[in-house]
Amino acid sequence: MALTSTPGTLIVASAYPDPPFDVLEEDSASGFDIELMRAICSQLRLTLRPLRYSGDDFNGIFDGLTTGNYDAVISGTTITPERSAVVLFSKPYLEFNQGVAVNRRLTPNVASVGDLHGLTAGIQSGNTSDFVAKRLLAEGAIAGIKYYPYHAIATALDDLEAGRVGLVIKLFPVISWLVKDRPQLAVVLQVPTHEQLGIAFAKENQPLCEAVNRTLATLRENGEFARLQARWFPRQASPASGARAQ
Repeated sequence: MALTSTPGTLIVASAYPDPPFDVLEEDSASGFDIELMRAICSQLRLTLRPLRYSGDDFNGIFDGLTTGNYDAVISGTTITPERSAVVLFSKPYLEFNQGVAVNRRLTPNVASVGDLHGLTAGIQSGNTSDFVAKRLLAEGAIAGIKYYPYHAIATALDDLEAGRVGLVIKLFPVISWLVKDRPQLAVVLQVPTHEQLGIAFAKENQPLCEAVNRTLATLRENGEFARLQARWFPRQASPASGARAQ
């Protein structure tokens, strides 16, 4: 079968904003994931066509693979058993934990999970941070969960600044990026989830998945992956187990 639905073009969906993975500035797509896909396309002699997913629930992004609206999904996407049941994932390329941001002015003493008692967590719908929040809620570590449409992360952070929620949970590099220009907010701890990130494809598109896996190995061998990692994740990223060149 053909690797892509449109010959010569790789259509890739991402959910913005998700910096430093996916950054959209004046309608120009960038970020680690986008630049990684540009490098992959260069190796495969394909033209990259980024698409913006704007659904309320992140997990809805995978529907476009099954309908053929796009060829791949890359958006700081954690590989989970539930997602692997409906899509095909590349070998993992990075690994991160979840980060917890709080309002330093309103809750200055938060330094551990035990200090979150009585606080409500803000979570994006369909995000893997929900697994962490539900566990903390079940353990009595937090008081509740407030859900936001996936694209409304800025609203969640506004609510954190205003004290309407007590914490926001998000993949560590993303939440760290999002709060850097909000001096009242700080990422005070990481929850060790060790989430492996992958590129998603339609289940039947094994040829494209295999081609991308081979190209990821090439980019690791020639140093391009390391250069992108150093640019977008200084001192943050860990190589995913199984993500090294084979």
